Amino acid sequence: MATSPEASTTSLEQLLGEYTRDHDQVQRELKEIDLLIQQTTAEVERLAQRNMQTTNRLRQVEAALETVPRGDILEAYTAVLDTQQRLFTMRGQLEKLQSDQRNLTRYLDLLRSTLEITDHAEYEATVSAEEPTQPLIVRIIEAQERERLRLSQQMHDGPAQALTNLILQAEICERLFDMDAERARTELASLKSAVAATFQVVKGLILNLRPMMLDDLGLMPTLRRYVDSFADNSGVSTNLMITGKEKRMESHKEVTIFRLVQELLNNAVEYGHATSVQIGLDMGESLIRVSVEDNGSGFELDDMLSSQDADRLGLATMRERVEMLGGQIHFDSGLGRGTKVGFELPAS
Repeated sequence: MATSPEASTTSLEQLLGEYTRDHDQVQRELKEIDLLIQQTTAEVERLAQRNMQTTNRLRQVEAALETVPRGDILEAYTAVLDTQQRLFTMRGQLEKLQSDQRNLTRYLDLLRSTLEITDHAEYEATVSAEEPTQPLIVRIIEAQERERLRLSQQMHDGPAQALTNLILQAEICERLFDMDAERARTELASLKSAVAATFQVVKGLILNLRPMMLDDLGLMPTLRRYVDSFADNSGVSTNLMITGKEKRMESHKEVTIFRLVQELLNNAVEYGHATSVQIGLDMGESLIRVSVEDNGSGFELDDMLSSQDADRLGLATMRERVEMLGGQIHFDSGLGRGTKVGFELPAS
């Protein structure tokens, strides 16, 4: 059922308010990052100077290796390793902060562009009887998803912080092989575990930010993989049942359905402390129906929808996104009896 112009106006105003709050928050975060970059840069310069001093000292020791006491040799090597470890760590932190700064700056530019697109004059023209509101909403959703896709690709290329730590551990192993083989083996085992853990974290981040297979294979294969990954990582029994004829939909609809299921699963675990979640997706000829039901702690629906907790759980935003695409969403919950959320969207 299509929404009225009045309802669309209210929904879009709420969405614009959310973008405005994001804009202000990103500006604050950028100021904090700028300060951290200044402090970290100063620390990197200090450690670089310290590294030069310890390296020169080590060269002096190596030049007179036969006459220098063993304790002084160990002290020189330890000082170099310690300084280099701190320097690598701080450089990695600086690169991470600079990367965050670039990403937030681009996101801020995107928010500004979105707010400019949806200014009052253009919005009034869009919601006129002759032109529906959906194209504007599609543009907003797609712009947001393009930013997430870009961030996902950046993360896929290699998180600087994790790689810096791995490189540092590898160098420590290399140096220890000539000094303490047993400790080198221990460090090598730790390095292997760190690599495996980092790989899993990166995979999870990419999947959460923007599953690449969503564009390539569509909603159903992506949901199946995400649900399996969610169950493995959270330990929550999660079951997905898909009925009807599987087919591709418009990109913005697939994105909306995926994001809603993703958010409902996170709510079930984080706020409902659920141990089991059942997901249903019915691909009908005229309607796409989705349901997510958990056995968590639940909540009093009327109290929740009228409180600030509704924003924390994203319930208001969910309703806006579904209604803007001509759909409906229903919440059913109670203390001690879990939560069930169902929504439907037009198939075409």
